Amino acid sequence: MDLGNRLYELRKAKKISQEEAAEKLNVTRQTISKWETNQSQPDFDKIIPICELYGITTEELFGNKIENNKEVKKEETIDIGYEKKTALVVSVSVFLYFIAVIWIILASSFSWLNEVVMISIFLFICAIATVILVYHFLSVPKKDDMEEKKKQREIEKYDGVIAIFFTCIYLFLSFLTRAWHITWLLWIVYALIIEILHLILGAKEDRNEK
Repeated sequence: MDLGNRLYELRKAKKISQEEAAEKLNVTRQTISKWETNQSQPDFDKIIPICELYGITTEELFGNKIENNKEVKKEETIDIGYEKKTALVVSVSVFLYFIAVIWIILASSFSWLNEVVMISIFLFICAIATVILVYHFLSVPKKDDMEEKKKQREIEKYDGVIAIFFTCIYLFLSFLTRAWHITWLLWIVYALIIEILHLILGAKEDRNEK
């Protein structure tokens, strides 16, 4: 409830008219009307007389506004915490993906190393990075409303399809050509395509909202 409605309800509860309230507060009836319709706010020196007139404390008069401010601050704190955790999770996952690529490049130079073992370790590291990402985005609660979640799921759906496609192409070309030191460049192309896709979808949503 805003301050104007609060003053209106308090006056009605006291069963006094605007003229009577104006007389007791040493203001005009028009001033009381403006306060109650949110056209203006009471001056600081009128807060205590208003509270005395209606038999309430300043906390009770502005209580709803204070609670709203607390909720906003709480939501901002949650958002900051979620963003920090997301940044950490994404950073660790990207680092693991790079480790997997570095491993496959180095391991391909070891003629004594079994290819099955080499690929298994590569896929295991990638799996760990993927599990970390999936667990974070599925387990950490978000503040997003249903519409925002729907948009996010649509983007993630495209991301998943593209990631699977590039993984298949990467493994196929790598095994076919044995050029692991070159085929990893596909992941740079993958990252560029993902960013372009996000920009396109974001622009599309902005146009729809307008």
